[in-house]
Amino acid sequence: MEVSYRLYDITDGKEELMEEAPADQPFNFITFMGMAHPAFEQQVAALGEGEKFNFTLEQEEAYGPRLDERVVDLDKEIFTINGHFDHDNIFVDAIVPLQNADGNQFMGRVLSISDDKVRMDLNHPLAGMTLRFDGEVQKAREATDKEIEHLLNHSCGCGHCHHDDEGCDHDHCGHHHDHGCGCGHCH
Repeated sequence: MEVSYRLYDITDGKEELMEEAPADQPFNFITFMGMAHPAFEQQVAALGEGEKFNFTLEQEEAYGPRLDERVVDLDKEIFTINGHFDHDNIFVDAIVPLQNADGNQFMGRVLSISDDKVRMDLNHPLAGMTLRFDGEVQKAREATDKEIEHLLNHSCGCGHCHHDDEGCDHDHCGHHHDHGCGCGHCH
């Protein structure tokens, strides 16, 4: 499926454009393969080519509330290379791939850097927001066996390729979304 859309944060009555997948660079995904956020996919999967959509996801349906416990202080030494702090990649507002002791990967945004700590926000960039999608289905067709095989063999690790977690191989997902966090999530 290929969809073009505009994603707005409409929390507390405001309307802020968070990202756009224009018609000439639509968001491409295979339905029911975990590539799109479940609530997003539920709204668009049954639509046909040329059909428009406009729907709102409350924060509970989208990415949940922002949680204070997901803001953590990490030892600065974690971000050293050859004994030197990685200033090229670790700076305020940088989106950084991280991995916990269990091997789970996720993204974090650098909030501040002190002499010995790096303060990271591990909340999803769209957590705490009420989101509105306005868009249109550009193409709707069955995925080929080759496309499904490619997905299974070269999984991008995005989880839900609609703003969930972890970075994505954009050649695979077909679109890079710029919603201000710089994390390169697929939708």
